[in-house]
Amino acid sequence: MTQRNAHGRPLTELQQAILDVIWAKGPSTSEDVREAIRAAHPLKDSSIRTLLRRLEARGYLTHQVVGNTFVYRAAAPSSSVAARAVKNIIERFWAGSVEQFLVGMVDEKVISPREIDRLAKKVKAQK
Repeated sequence: MTQRNAHGRPLTELQQAILDVIWAKGPSTSEDVREAIRAAHPLKDSSIRTLLRRLEARGYLTHQVVGNTFVYRAAAPSSSVAARAVKNIIERFWAGSVEQFLVGMVDEKVISPREIDRLAKKVKAQK
């Protein structure tokens, strides 16, 4: 699987739930993940292990073997994964134009012009 294909597809709700557990709890076994999502997603341990392997193949997780147990950890922080997802959306819907993306967010009242100004000042101050 190429890097483009690995990160090109959006995460499913279940994949996102698994990553959220690992980001919140840190290194986790398949059993840790299964227990954490059991109320919303009652799955067998083998299903969780399959999902973890797939997330690892896509570059979202890494694992280390401790004894006979795989312990998974996030390959990147949630902010990095979120930034990649937004970048993908901008490329797909706005031909890579961040300006068009932001104008669209203002037009749809997702973010206000006042918030854009505040963020612009914050970015400028970081330079």
